[in-house]
Amino acid sequence: MQFKKLELEGEKGIKGLLKSKHFKTSLISIAVGAAAGFGYYYFTGGQSMDTMTFNEIVKHVVLGGFFGFFVTNSPCARGRC
Repeated sequence: MQFKKLELEGEKGIKGLLKSKHFKTSLISIAVGAAAGFGYYYFTGGQSMDTMTFNEIVKHVVLGGFFGFFVTNSPCARGRC
C-alpha cells in the first residue's frame, strides 16, 4: 500500500486568511445578504419605523447574511459539484 503525501497550500495563519480573496468575497456577500434581509423586512412587513421590533429585524438580517454566506461557500459556487 502506498500513500500520497497530503500537501496543503495557502495555510498562512490568520493573516493569510484575512488577506485571501475568498474571505473578502465572503464578507462582502454576507453584508449584501444582510442588507437584502433588512430590505425585505422593511418593504414587506415593517413599513413604518414604529412597528419595527428589534428581534424581527435581527432575524431577517441574520437569515440574509446566512444566505449570502451560503451562496459564496456552497460547493457549486466553488466548482465542486
